[in-house]
Amino acid sequence: MGTNRSEIYDIHTHAAGPEGSLPLTPEMLLNAPSGDLFGLSQNVGMGWKPSRLGGKQFLLLSTQGGIRKDDGTPVALGYHTGHWEIGLLMEAAANEISESGGVPFAGYVSDPCDGRSQGTTGMFDSLPFRNDAAIVFRRLVRSLPTRKGVIGVATCDKGLPAMMIALAGIHDLPCIIVPGGVTLPPTKGEDAGKIQTIGARYASGELSLEDAADLGCRACATPGGGCQFLGTAATAQVVAEALGITVPHSALSPSGQPIWHEMARQSARAMMAMEAKGIKMKDILTESAIRNAMAVHAAFGGSTNLLLHIPAIAHAAGLPIPTVQDWIDINKKVPRLVSVLPNGPDYHPTVRVFLAGGVPEVMLHLRKLGVLDVDVMTVSGEKLSTVLDWWETSERRQRLKQMLLDMDGVDADTVIMTPEQSKLRGLTSTVTFPMGNLAPEGSVIKSTSIDPSVVGADGIYRHRGQAKVFTTERAAIFAIKSGGVEAGDIMVLMGRGPSGTGMEETYQLTSSLKHLPFGKYVSLITDARFSGVSTGACIGHVGPEALAGGPIGKLRDGDTIDIVVNRNTLEGSIHFIGHGDELVTPEEGALILQARDPHPDLAPDPKLPDDTRLWAALQAVSGGTWRGSIYDVDRIITALEAGKKTLGW
Repeated sequence: MGTNRSEIYDIHTHAAGPEGSLPLTPEMLLNAPSGDLFGLSQNVGMGWKPSRLGGKQFLLLSTQGGIRKDDGTPVALGYHTGHWEIGLLMEAAANEISESGGVPFAGYVSDPCDGRSQGTTGMFDSLPFRNDAAIVFRRLVRSLPTRKGVIGVATCDKGLPAMMIALAGIHDLPCIIVPGGVTLPPTKGEDAGKIQTIGARYASGELSLEDAADLGCRACATPGGGCQFLGTAATAQVVAEALGITVPHSALSPSGQPIWHEMARQSARAMMAMEAKGIKMKDILTESAIRNAMAVHAAFGGSTNLLLHIPAIAHAAGLPIPTVQDWIDINKKVPRLVSVLPNGPDYHPTVRVFLAGGVPEVMLHLRKLGVLDVDVMTVSGEKLSTVLDWWETSERRQRLKQMLLDMDGVDADTVIMTPEQSKLRGLTSTVTFPMGNLAPEGSVIKSTSIDPSVVGADGIYRHRGQAKVFTTERAAIFAIKSGGVEAGDIMVLMGRGPSGTGMEETYQLTSSLKHLPFGKYVSLITDARFSGVSTGACIGHVGPEALAGGPIGKLRDGDTIDIVVNRNTLEGSIHFIGHGDELVTPEEGALILQARDPHPDLAPDPKLPDDTRLWAALQAVSGGTWRGSIYDVDRIITALEAGKKTLGW
């Protein structure tokens, strides 16, 4: 219980305090808020020299996690590699500010890992965390009244969207995002997406215990950065740059490397220049910027999770929220141009996309197609047109493309293609939004990633089969591992939307189907959501969710479902059309479902936290998942007032 270390009793009860004096003036003492004056005392109390207190103050926010020694070895682990090294970006940006005479401040809200929480109750907090973190970030900004601008450093699935939403709501300050970059793939091994299927592949005899242990050890080949595939983390970085809120060519940079460090310094310089020029966040985030981001998302083949995040960013910025029809229109105009994990056709890791030119390279092609507004302002202080003109003739562009060829033997033009090359390679537009009697409000499928071998010559995916219904993800993954799911089945996972689980991500299901031999012959329909690395015939975001009375919640084992997804026209349908061989029309099917009781096992997960129940209720009142799972304060207050009146409170 005790200790024999005598030095612990070397205690002092007072100290001399910092040397020097505060740079106060009579005007400050007479008129400045007491908080401003006491803030100066605290600044020198933390070691800042009194003579350097007069510089402009800038706030750095990040999702940093864990505790690292100076040599990078861990003292306490973070939740994921994505936030493990971003403290180095914070340090680089802070040094740039202080060397320029400014005063940097830093605050942190660490983020969870969707990969770590897959298949666990930790997933119930994943999407709700985004809203909570955005609120805390904004509170931190407002709690430093003397800040002149904000730099947000973040990387992964929920932390980076939260940071973007937070800064989008800081309308009258200059703000900038520093994407945390990506980790490298192992020289020999598997990427972090495929490695999450070792359990299912071992259960199916596809992988030995020894191989699973070896591959799992090497998957995260470098200690920092988001995963090596174009999942939600990487897509969020791409979207941040497409919005114009990062410095050019910053998304997907290799974590820990010199080009990554310099990106942080460039961002700090850009922030100070924005402040000097009076450029604010509301000048960057416009309706045109949102449309540009949607177009770049389509060209990359990005994660469907951004259909939740981009609307939330728009709402925070005070802009119209994109509708399903807006997404359809953009995806019909914009071809997919990027060949990358997990979409293919060649499974390049994200670092190769960076070397091939990343976001500005894709935007060059989109500018030629006329689908971008290049008059938008960016945090570089220049219009997008000027940025793209620079990129087209830059030494950086040529040198990195040559490096990709020299190091990996990969031609950059096969990673980021022209529209003509894309068409020849058979790439299709990114997402389709199937409607039908099972999804009256809509659903979403990353149609471009359906295995081409199960798509008809006419570009249409058709699957008519019998449902195998699950009300828990655990039961569904057990069925896959134990042989309870076979080729031709249509898996239905219900009750896993916001009200049931906080809209959990079901990657352990979708990844298993992708990497098991029979998986491409199985479809999945759910009111939950998917990881950005998910592929195949996986239909999510089904609305209304089962626990809100959605027809999906009335299905039974053996029901016949008809799925049609046209990858050319981006039209699709999912209909209940009977039970077994007794078929009916979709219209008759809708009436049958309307008369049915919900599935007897349908219920919120008993382990759903109260915090998430509250989030689910607030986002439902705010318009639900198709408005981005936001908190619309006006709608929430209106609903509360109406409820109070009805209840007589």
